Parts: sequence; C-alpha cells; structure tokens
Amino acid sequence: MAKQTGKSVGRGGRVAPASGGIPVREFADRRERVLKALDGAVGLVFAGESAPPLLGHWRPNPHFAYLTGIGDEAGAVLLLDPKAEDARRRCVLFLRASDPELEVWDGYREQIGTTLRARYGVESIMRLRLLPRILTTIVRRRKRLACLHGPAMPEAPISPDLTLFRKLAERTVGVAIEDRTELLPAMRSVKSAGEIAVMERAVAASAAGYEAALQALRAGGDEAAITRALVRGFEDAGADGVGYNPIVGAGLNSTVLHYMENRGPVGGDDVVLIDAAAAVEGYCADITRTYPASGVFTKRQREIYEIVLEAQEAAIAAVKPGAGMWDVDAAARKVIERAGFSDAFMHGIGHHLGMEVHDAEPDGKLKPGNIVTIEPGIYLPGERLGVRIEDDILVTAQGRRNLTESVTKDARQIERLLKR
Repeated sequence: MAKQTGKSVGRGGRVAPASGGIPVREFADRRERVLKALDGAVGLVFAGESAPPLLGHWRPNPHFAYLTGIGDEAGAVLLLDPKAEDARRRCVLFLRASDPELEVWDGYREQIGTTLRARYGVESIMRLRLLPRILTTIVRRRKRLACLHGPAMPEAPISPDLTLFRKLAERTVGVAIEDRTELLPAMRSVKSAGEIAVMERAVAASAAGYEAALQALRAGGDEAAITRALVRGFEDAGADGVGYNPIVGAGLNSTVLHYMENRGPVGGDDVVLIDAAAAVEGYCADITRTYPASGVFTKRQREIYEIVLEAQEAAIAAVKPGAGMWDVDAAARKVIERAGFSDAFMHGIGHHLGMEVHDAEPDGKLKPGNIVTIEPGIYLPGERLGVRIEDDILVTAQGRRNLTESVTKDARQIERLLKR
C-alpha cells in the first residue's frame, strides 16, 4: 500500500496467542534482548485501552504484541526491570482485574495460575492494581526510566510510558528518563525465521485471493464483486482477514492512492488496480497488481505498465544489506523520470512490513531480515489510468528474495489468465 501519513488501516488478523505460529520461547527471547539492551533502566510497554469493538477486533499496541504474543488483554502492561533482585521479577505482566459480570458480555478470562503463566511464558503475572506500588518502589531503587513507546506528534496524546514516568519523576528525587524509542522498531524490523514463515502464509493466502479476484474481474462488472471475491479468497485460504482496507479501483479510481469505496463500475477500457493482502496470526502481506478489465492491455496501458514494471525491477535490484530505502527509491524514480512521468509518481517507493502494513521504521540502512514493500506507480487522472505494482521483498545476506513473486505481474501472463 502506497505510504502516506494518516492512512486508514482496516482490521488485520487478530494477534495470535503465545501458542500460535510464533513459539512461546521466541517471545521470551525477545524480552531477554530488551532487558539486556535496557542496561539497567526500567521500561514499560502498554497493550492499550479499549472496549471490544463492534466492528473488527480490538488490537493491542504492536510493541506489546511483539513482546508477549497476547492479543486479547486490553489494559495490560509489561514491566521490564533488568536489575530485579528476584530473576522472576525481571519481566512482570500486569493484567486488569477479573470481572465475572463483564466477562459474560466480553468473554471469559482465565485466572492467574500455572496454566496462564505457561501459556504466556511469563513467570510473574499480577493484577494492575499492584502496578503503582511496585513501580514506585522500583523507581526509587533504579533511578533510570526508559521510554520504549514511540514519540508522539505535537497534537497527539503523550505516550503512556512517558506520561507515567513524568508522574513518577515528580514524586521521586533524582530520576532520569531516557529515550530508547528506537530499540523496539529496530528489533521488530529484523524478522526471525518464525516471523518469515508466518508472513509467507499471509502471502500464500493473498495469492489465493488474487486468483479469486481475477475470476470476478470483467468489463461491465463492479469493484464490489471483485472485493468480495478477493477477501473470501483470503479467508478460504486460511487467512484471519485482511491486513488493511482493500483498494479495488477501476478507471479514474485507479489513480486515487488510497481509494477504499470499492463500489464503482468497471468499464471496458478501464484498468483495475488492486492493492490488498491477507493477515495471518498478526502479520500481513502487502501486494498491488494492475489488470486490464477487457483482458488485454491497450497500447497506452501497456506503455505505462511496462514503465512501472521496469522501475519496480530496478528498485528491487537495489535492495540489499547496507542500502538505504532512499537508494531504492532513486533507482525506481530514475526510470520513471527518464520516461517523462516524474510528477505522476508522488509517493515513496515502499515501507517496512510485518505486524503492521506500515511497520516499525528503524533508522539506518537495510539489514538481513528486513521485509520491505517495493511499489512504484504512475497516476494519470486525465487518462483515467493508474498503474501500481507492489511486491514484498525479504532482505537476505546475499541480497534479496521476492516473497510475492507467485502473484504474476508479467503483462502477457496476466492477459493469459484473464482470457476466458
């Protein structure tokens, strides 16, 4: 999905419990890495507050999900105290109080005990009412607090850890608050073998959805039918849902970067731009393809399509360890500018991908284990013609691997698939 600040994201697959595709041990290892990196400072990670929504699923803060695998404990807090005298208290998970009357409405919750501790791989689980007292005692001893949640924009609420740390600092002499907000984005951006495997399942489900969408794509049809087939194809292939709001835009709508109405007609001379992908166990794919509604690209459509494809291939070739995304962007932009369409490519080349469609963006250059999208486009509203092609690229030690190459983007192959 073309990156733009403030875009709308649809419901993704609900974050898997700790018993899902990522093993419990991996979540524990992630917490150990954070503890080591904190170097004695105390950190907090908040799941976030919310009532169960009536549309979609409640989703925890991705930092919290990354460190715990827990997707259904609103209000939970993870305390990280590297210097805890009792090793079992280096990580403490605080959960909101059990409320039998509320659980009749929202679902029954397991009581704190051996089974719950084993499921989450956390030895110390307590109720939230104990957090203020325990944290106050720890802060008086450690004197160092580390902000892990990302910084907020000026008009946005202050991050929950900084908010609480400021209150503690006002009440405790000599407390220092440190900026460690780059720690978790850097960790999340380098995917483990388990994470890659889950994302490959999301890609496979996405590919099935695109196959279903091609069966529904026809001149004289409508965007809604394609969207229904696409999403049903994801779910039939084992996806938990969509990774973000699908974009299915025909004709003029193909030139709207984040078009999401998906209700317009499909004309015989239109291209149909589909930007959609599945989510599996809290991780998502991100794919865009552009198809001719008639089944055959016109001369002009093919001209623009091939320019975008050439730009994308140039950008993919630039993906490697040590490259910056600005280098990758420049490779695509050079092709598009040479063709005379520089003003028609108005977004960046891509973004990191993982637990969020626009995943945590670390500072610096690409590393093995990063997964990034590569998605150049040309948008010509005056011609009712928009073309974007997007793939998900894993950075490897040797260079790169295209995770989404099974969803064909070759123009001739597309025409063969659309031939009925």
